[in-house]
Amino acid sequence: MLSLALAGKPNAGKSTFFAAATMADVDVANYPFTTIDPNRGVSHVRTDCPCLAREERCGDEHCHDGTRYVPVELLDVAGLVPGAHEGRGLGNQFLDELTNADVILNVVDSSGGTNAEGEPVEVGEHDPVEDVDFITEEIEQWLAGIVERNWETIARGSRAPNFSIDEALREMLSGIGVGEAAITATLRVLDYPTDPREWTDDHRFALAREIRERTKPLVVVANKADVAPEGALDALRDAAGEAIPTTAEGELALRRGAEAGAIEYDPGDADFSVTGDLTDGQRAGLDQVRDLMAENGGTGVQRALDTAVYDLLEYITVYPVQNETKWTDGQDNVLPDAFLVPQGSTPRDLAYAVHSDIGEGYLHAVDARSNRRVGEDHELSEGDVVKIVSTAT
Repeated sequence: MLSLALAGKPNAGKSTFFAAATMADVDVANYPFTTIDPNRGVSHVRTDCPCLAREERCGDEHCHDGTRYVPVELLDVAGLVPGAHEGRGLGNQFLDELTNADVILNVVDSSGGTNAEGEPVEVGEHDPVEDVDFITEEIEQWLAGIVERNWETIARGSRAPNFSIDEALREMLSGIGVGEAAITATLRVLDYPTDPREWTDDHRFALAREIRERTKPLVVVANKADVAPEGALDALRDAAGEAIPTTAEGELALRRGAEAGAIEYDPGDADFSVTGDLTDGQRAGLDQVRDLMAENGGTGVQRALDTAVYDLLEYITVYPVQNETKWTDGQDNVLPDAFLVPQGSTPRDLAYAVHSDIGEGYLHAVDARSNRRVGEDHELSEGDVVKIVSTAT
């Protein structure tokens, strides 16, 4: 399962985002370091279900009338403060928890109502643009520190006749989730001395920066957008390239309202409808959320998750089935499984994603939409329904 991590300074709203996206019971409070131990939960990304092409909806619990929600892991850990890579705050604990994350959501308090340390101040007093780059810098400095601490070992090993810089870096960085492909791609674009003993601090930091970009990409989430001062969101967009306006508190209120039967709302919807009794205060609060939704097409929570997986990581959703005519599994469940795989994946890649034994025994695949066999090098597309034929099935 893909892993998404919530990063940011304390009190930016990470735990509220986590609660809204997972409906898990977590501590949410208006003071720094509310989160000490990391929270792990299951959230979902949203896409169109293939059952929209059929006369009847599939009825899967993750399909809401043709809108499919695909599970991903969401991780919320302690907030970062400047100097975290040197151990300030709970920085080392936080950074260590990021090792297995595929993508990071940098949750920024766009209202400017918390300072660099995460302490509450007057709205607009702090410039949220300052919070955009420091997360990236802290992660890169942390990675650079790991490289620096282990470089002497690489330099000594380089004297061996069969030394490989690729292999040495893979051994050093495998513990923090950096694979062979990322290392090979990184070295391909860097300019560096052949002899590791001639590498400088600049070379090592360039390595760390490129590794971070390839293995820990970031999406900026402009949280508390419903109370952000005029111009704050535009400034964040200018600084980050893209900053997703978000109200995690608003999303949490909608999710809880829907759970209680007071409103009709699915995560990622652009609006909601009131179906039960609300107090005047609840109605006023939801009206404020609705204003932000009307302006941005939703609360931003679902959009942030979807952007991270479908746009930044460039994953697609594919649906393996056993019966290519009925689109069912062995128990006649229609479209029971949805897998997230990288763009460019083939049917064999999907087979391995389902189970290693199915991948090992792969014979061929059938496109269930056209009921035609596809080649082994066929690239899968978003929403494909595929029957895998394997000796293991």
